[in-house]
Parts: sequence; structure tokens; C-alpha cells
Amino acid sequence: MPATAHRKPRAPEESGDAGVVARAATDIEGLAVRTLLQANARLGELVGAQVLLKREDLQPVRSYKIRGAVNLIRGLSQQERERGIVCASAGNHAQGVALACAELGVTARIYLPRNTPRQKRDRVASLGGEHVRLILHGDTYDDASKAAILDASRTGATLAPAFDDPRVIAGQGTVTREILQDLGHAPDILLVPVGGGGLLAGALLALAEAPAEYEADKCRVIAVEPVGAASLRAALDAGQPLDLGEIDTFADGTAVRKVGDHPFEIIRRGEVEVVSVETGAICQEMLRLYQVDGIIAEPSGAMAMADLDRRGITPGATVVAILSGGNNDVSRYAEVIERALVHEGRKHYLLVDFPQEPGALRRFLEDILGPDDDITFFEYVKRNNREFGPAMVGVELGDPSTYDALLERAEESPLEVEPIPLDSPLLRYLL
Repeated sequence: MPATAHRKPRAPEESGDAGVVARAATDIEGLAVRTLLQANARLGELVGAQVLLKREDLQPVRSYKIRGAVNLIRGLSQQERERGIVCASAGNHAQGVALACAELGVTARIYLPRNTPRQKRDRVASLGGEHVRLILHGDTYDDASKAAILDASRTGATLAPAFDDPRVIAGQGTVTREILQDLGHAPDILLVPVGGGGLLAGALLALAEAPAEYEADKCRVIAVEPVGAASLRAALDAGQPLDLGEIDTFADGTAVRKVGDHPFEIIRRGEVEVVSVETGAICQEMLRLYQVDGIIAEPSGAMAMADLDRRGITPGATVVAILSGGNNDVSRYAEVIERALVHEGRKHYLLVDFPQEPGALRRFLEDILGPDDDITFFEYVKRNNREFGPAMVGVELGDPSTYDALLERAEESPLEVEPIPLDSPLLRYLL
């Protein structure tokens, strides 16, 4: 996807944000930890640069979200704490809130979308214990957020936004502050996953706060968002946050219909390239992180590294990608594998009209499939009083480059074979 760029951030003293990230770094100590900045040889070899991962999956809640949640809750007055907390989350912010509430003795009602992975729901309940109550509401983060806002207005409870709050943004900014301190200078490129915009806005504040010798103004910041929930691109194009309506929730941690107002005000002042990545590319990177690097990343956690070789990286550059979270439900890996195979052209689906006679399937196997190809899915319904019966066939190729040859053999075959395009509603049944 093409990138868009926007102006550089104003100095913190100009924007009224002076020192907020530095203060947050002190305020979150004890609950959030300083995470590893780790070189990744696989990605470095891919782009010919020094690539480092900021391992936020190593937080106690396996996500950077604990930083903003702790900074917000520790900053509440005693009266605000006594009223209790209400928040909405796709799962990771909820874990940070739950841990902070349990440690500080504060009660919370936490709204989650109904499709939140079970692993995240269970972790929230475990971390919060008797201090938290989970409420499942709606199909997206935005649905849950509306319910949480209504709850707070009716009950007087303190609202703890997932990203649309200056204290949350400052807490998330400590991720980039640590990167700068560990390197001793700004990276040439910083890749930041984006949903509601809190992590990106915090990164821009941290860069603006950095000492002059860090040369933070030379850092190229790339915001990476899912193509099916590109709320930041839409906001920047419109000049204001815009509700996307329907979104793809596969990358649940960044599946936000509308970027936050507070993050947007910071981001629009900055020079940020915005790119979007396909779900299949995210799945490819999740698998590579797991199989090659031994890292469990959730979809949004792998997003900053996805399609890294398409970012125009100068050889020898220092590149930092924020691996934002590792809360992935193991039951999702079958879908991750499937989407990755389809994305790289190794897996295809076909509609085949088989003559209802013995040997028809054998003819398909012998005449159309290659020697290294395999059938991974076959759904056939025998029809009475019909000469042909349709079947949906999933084929995994031994070599993706042989797909055109398979289609040529299908064209020459007496069988009727129709490829199913990726945007077909039929594939929603499988992907």
C-alpha cells in the first residue's frame, strides 16, 4: 500500500506535553517492566539492515498496554479510585487495567467484544481476580467502548480509555523512550503498529522529548495498520477521526473503527508514513516469528514486521519494530496457517463440476494436479437426476509458481474448473 507522510511533531514545550513521557516512566515502575530490545537476524538478512524488535510481549500482561493503564490508574485521585473504574478493551488494555486494579485495590467493570479470544478473556479474569467483572458486549472494540462510556455516565464510575487519553498516551510513550535510551540515539526507522493511535502518539511524544544529541528529528516513523481497519489513514485523509463502520477484526488488538481524538491531534502534527498490511502478510510473519525465532506474537504484535522488505529500507540502517503483544490463542493457529498459505499463493480453492460417474475424481487427480500438489479440502454433494455435481476443492501446491500450469491443465481437461477468487463470499466459509 502507498505511504502518506505528515508534518514533524512540534517540540513538547510548544504542544503542552513537555516531560510527560519522562514522568510516566517513573510512575509505571514496579508494574510495567523495561523490555528487551533484541536484534533479529532473520529480518536483518531480509532487508540488509540492523533490525531490532522491542519485545513488549515480555511484559507481565504480554502487551505494551500495561504501560498506559498503569500510568492512568496510578494518577487517579483517591475519590476517582473509590468510584471504581469502567473500561473497554479488545483484550490487552483490559489486562493492564486488571493487573493495576488488583495491585492497587480498585474495582473495575471491563467491557470486551464478544469475539475477544478466550485466552485474553481468561487472562483478564485471572489477573484481576475479585477486583474485576467482565462484560461481553458487541462485535468490535467500538461497540464495547460505547457501552463502557454509557456505564460511566450512568454510575459515575471513572472511565479508563484504552488509547484516547493523554495519560494513556504518555504511558505508551515509554516504549519509545526505552528504545532511544538503549540505542543511545534514535533509530533510522521506527515501525509502530496502529489501532486507536495511542502507541504511535506516545512514540511521537517520546521522540519530541529526546535530547538533541539523539537526533530524533531524523527518525523515519512508519505507522502500520491492518488493511481491513485502516482508521488512521482514513482520519488523516479526512482531516479528522472518521468512523469506518464495517471493519475486519482478525487483528483484534488494532481492530478499531475510529482513531482516538487525543492521539490524532498529536499524530497529525507529526511526520508519519502510514502503510497498511494484508491479513495474509500478518499471518506469514506470525508463523515466521514462531517457527524461526521462537516468538509467540498476536496478529497486531506481528504487524510492524509484516512485509518489512516493502518498506524501502536503506542497507545498513538501524530499524526498530515494536512487537506490541503476544496474547495469541493457540486455537487460532490453524486459521493463521490457512491465511498465510493463501496469501503466498500456495493454497487455492476451486469449484469443479464432476460428472457423476465412477473415476471422475481420479481423472482430476491424474490430469490436473501436479506431482507435488495435494488436496486439503473436498466438499461434494451428490445430486440426483443430474449429470454433474459441484465440488469445492482446496489445493495446496508444492510450488506456488506452478499454479498457472495447473490452470492450463484444467482448461484442457473435460472437467469444468473455476478458480474461486479471494474476495468471493464462498471463502468466508473457510477463511
